Amino acid sequence: MSEKSIEKTAVSAGELDSTQGRTTIADTVVSKIAGLATKEVSGVYALGGGTARAVGAIRERIPGSSTNHSQGISVEVGEKEAAIDIQLVAEYGVAIADLAAGIRSNVIAAVERMVGLHVVEVNIEVQDVHIESDDDGAETGATVSEPRVQ
Repeated sequence: MSEKSIEKTAVSAGELDSTQGRTTIADTVVSKIAGLATKEVSGVYALGGGTARAVGAIRERIPGSSTNHSQGISVEVGEKEAAIDIQLVAEYGVAIADLAAGIRSNVIAAVERMVGLHVVEVNIEVQDVHIESDDDGAETGATVSEPRVQ
C-alpha cells in the first residue's frame, strides 16, 4: 500500500451519510485510531521502522512537540472500507502470531466502532524484536575483561 498524502476522504458508511448531511473523515484520523489501538496491545514495544523511530525520538525531545500516534501506520480509506498497514517492534518473548491476532482484533474493533468503516484488512510487519539488554548495554557500557594471553 502506498503512502497517501494527508487528505480528507468522503466516507458514506451508514451513519456517516444522512439526509441531513455527510461526515468526512481524514485519513489521519483512522491512522491515529489504529496507532493508539495497536499500542494498547501488550507485547508492542514501538511503532514504525528504525528511521521512523529515530525521527520520532528526536521530535519528542523538542520542547512543545507532540507524540506522533500514527507513526508506523499507513491507511487507505474508501467510501465504506479501510485497509491498514502497521509496522512495529515486538517485545522479545511474545508469540508473534498471537500478538498479530490481538492487534488485528483491537484495531478492527476500534476503527469500526469509532469511525463506522468496515476494515477489510490489517497487515502487520514486525520489523524488529526489542531485547531488554539492548537498552542496558548502551547505558552500562561493555565490561573490559583482561586478555586471556599475555
